Amino acid sequence: MLRHGQTEWSEAGRHTGRTDIPLTPHGEACATVLAPVLARRNIAAAFSSPAKRAVRTAELAGITDAKPDPDLWEWDYGGYEGMTTAQIRQQRPGWYLWRDGVVPGETDHPGETLVQVSFRVDRVLARVRPLLSDGDVALVAHGHVLRVLTARWLQADPADGRLYRLDTGTISTLGTEHDEPVILTWNVPPSA
Repeated sequence: MLRHGQTEWSEAGRHTGRTDIPLTPHGEACATVLAPVLARRNIAAAFSSPAKRAVRTAELAGITDAKPDPDLWEWDYGGYEGMTTAQIRQQRPGWYLWRDGVVPGETDHPGETLVQVSFRVDRVLARVRPLLSDGDVALVAHGHVLRVLTARWLQADPADGRLYRLDTGTISTLGTEHDEPVILTWNVPPSA
């Protein structure tokens, strides 16, 4: 799994769900550094969020054949789109995404519950599992959706995604040990 490279909003801590903004030059540089790591893998299939920041990250990391998968879009933050946690907490003291969710927004950002995000990533996993016998499957997407996907891979509650910090421009690897799902590597920066 690759989390897309840095954007202006991710650098500022703004919730970026469906707003389609580009990578920063730093985000592009970090994505490029991931290419040699991925070149050593046997990637049988690749999927990317349709967002430009994820598609560009995939391209720069050497994954030129990633198929767009709308189920890999980031959590739709609804009325909190573009806001920082501090700004949201001015309106809702103590707010925590994983516990409190989001409020509905405008037409482009209606908002999404954790359960809805979980349904989407469960569909991704159902499509990916049969492909793993042929090699690795690369997923290029966003922080929160990949954290929920990881919880579901581990057969855990979707809210357990809160336990896995995931930085921009990093690579993580899910796999198995004794036929049980595990995290093999997590949040590995491009320089590692």
